[in-house]
Amino acid sequence: MNHLELFSGIGGFRRALDLLSQDGYMNFESVGYSEIDKRALETYRAVYNIDANEIALGDIVQFTSDVRNIEALPDFDLLTGGFPCQPFSMMGEQQGFQEDRGQMFFRICDILRVKRPRYALLENVKNLYTHDSGRTYRRIYRELTAMGYHVVTNIFNTADFHLPQKRNRVLIFASQDRLPAHFQDRFNNDFVSEHFNEVIEHTSLLRYNRTVDLLAQHVDQKYFLSERIKPTILSDGTANFRSNSEINQEVARPLTASMHKMHRACQDNYFSQDYIESHGEVNPVENMTKEQLAQFPIRKLTPQEAFALQGFPQDFATAAHNAGVPDGALYKQAGNAVSVNTIYAIVKYLIDNDVLHD
Repeated sequence: MNHLELFSGIGGFRRALDLLSQDGYMNFESVGYSEIDKRALETYRAVYNIDANEIALGDIVQFTSDVRNIEALPDFDLLTGGFPCQPFSMMGEQQGFQEDRGQMFFRICDILRVKRPRYALLENVKNLYTHDSGRTYRRIYRELTAMGYHVVTNIFNTADFHLPQKRNRVLIFASQDRLPAHFQDRFNNDFVSEHFNEVIEHTSLLRYNRTVDLLAQHVDQKYFLSERIKPTILSDGTANFRSNSEINQEVARPLTASMHKMHRACQDNYFSQDYIESHGEVNPVENMTKEQLAQFPIRKLTPQEAFALQGFPQDFATAAHNAGVPDGALYKQAGNAVSVNTIYAIVKYLIDNDVLHD
């Protein structure tokens, strides 16, 4: 099955489909990819075996501005894309379609109208469902159904797919084929994760039970918090912003594109060295004050660990680093990525329910 990946980032969809091919469930071949971020492209090209015939679409706005570009694309069966989420995210200004990045969904539609692939699988933040009192999602649904697609949508949590990260994302599946009766009722986190648990032992996926399972025992000193910044990171906030800042989370908080800026421990993930070295058996959080905790060595995730929390091999981050991609860009890429295991689980579920066909 030929596949076009839009807003590819570091290739979360591609990685999942590559592994499904490797595991013998269905053969997927990439015909092209689009990405505007230079550093993400450097990582993508460093970690995937890109065929000489694949098309790099580049800036999708510029590419779709000339219909001849779209017409010249090779035929493909499946379009995927985690289109920009910032216009709909609770962490942003939530301007939706009024913001330029919010218009990217319509560039997807430009390609769908011309190429008419049989399937599309799209990802975005959970808030897309409720943004603008539900009007944003209803517009997306109308656009897809007007092109003849049958659409099912639901919210899926990365933590339920053997990656210890709380990450709720909307997945939208669209098919030119009529879907089985009541399939929307069965396209949900519970059904897909239950099915996934039955097949995971027969997959090539990375999987972890707790964050500590993927943390390196010893890392470069640059990843440790300085004595100056620790009180800020551990702080529960100020009068205008109060939260419970905790470290050593068994299931990580959602990775963000801006985690390289080091937010408080209520937003990002930090771990004490004794917790890591004891493999979670020693946890000073349970009986110490924030002031006492600040006396311990505490560190942030490394880029390799951030990649692992999204289901990518840690050596992907190392390969990108060796290609000249700096840590800040790698953190951003991990925060923007789709979770490999979640995509694998959904596509495998669609295959096994005879919804997605060769």
